[in-house]
Amino acid sequence: MPSGEAEKNSRQAMILDIIARQNVETQEQLIKCLREQGIVCAQATISRDIKQLHLIKEPVGQGAYRYARASAPQRPEAADKLRDLFRQSVTAVDFAQNIVVIKTIPGTAGAACSALDHMNLPSLLASLAGDDTALLVARDTESAAALCGQLRGML
Repeated sequence: MPSGEAEKNSRQAMILDIIARQNVETQEQLIKCLREQGIVCAQATISRDIKQLHLIKEPVGQGAYRYARASAPQRPEAADKLRDLFRQSVTAVDFAQNIVVIKTIPGTAGAACSALDHMNLPSLLASLAGDDTALLVARDTESAAALCGQLRGML
């Protein structure tokens, strides 16, 4: 294994260990934690690691979030296709209380919901699609806000 690959694997293992032991809300906090462990890296590197590790932000209460592993990571190519489908069909995302509303181009709300359902997002309890609008049900207002932010990030 090339040393670059070994460094990446070591860094990613350390990231998983850090987020398992403590609540880390931002990439800057994660960089600081890694630096304390003797690993120095750039924000762009951390961003790539987060994507490769399929990390998500989940609410921990009182408006705070933390990085966590997605419950069931998919094959990267399938996940990429679902994200592309979502990006191509969604035009707007907003929330009220524990409901997230997604506006899509006509005829694609069902496809957008199907894509989301297959992403196994922990804060998503259910989805219901019409022609150009979908309703997503989250556990609570904080989860809906986090889900809305996550979905906007996909766009």
